[in-house]
Amino acid sequence: MRFSIFFALLILWVLLGCNLGHQSEKASESVTTVYLVRHAEKDLTPGLTDPPLTPAGRQRAIALRDSLAPRNPVALFTTDTRRTRDTLVPLEAALQLTPMSYDAKDPAGLGALIKREYTGKKVVVVGHSNTLLPLIEALGVTRPMREIADERYDYLFEVRLPAEGIGTIGVTRYGARR
Repeated sequence: MRFSIFFALLILWVLLGCNLGHQSEKASESVTTVYLVRHAEKDLTPGLTDPPLTPAGRQRAIALRDSLAPRNPVALFTTDTRRTRDTLVPLEAALQLTPMSYDAKDPAGLGALIKREYTGKKVVVVGHSNTLLPLIEALGVTRPMREIADERYDYLFEVRLPAEGIGTIGVTRYGARR
């Protein structure tokens, strides 16, 4: 009798353990992760309407690739400026993904698209110092700072949006500190 009760409890424990692991996997699968960065350092020569990246900016773009390629994002978003597109070139090549252009003046539109089309996936968005924080808010998360200073190119924002509940944001830095 004792043996059968022990055996039944053992089977129950194994089944519950497997079920909890499965639920945990489902919970992590339903989190949408959005990595947001400002374009890398741009050429500040007066009169340039669409400046390219500087050598430091090209190095930062490589650092972005090194930081995000192992995380396997499935989509890349960029505004239609040379500096944002060029910031994604190394990551684009590593992942063999074609970046999609978005309207920086419509953060709500991009936020809704990401929530609708990329649930449970990871995406990367490259924007500008004055467009990233409104996009973070459009994703339903409180902005982590009042503004991004003109000289700051190294913030990497990670917004995590669970299927249910409130999203979170983490802020780290990547590439060389200048």
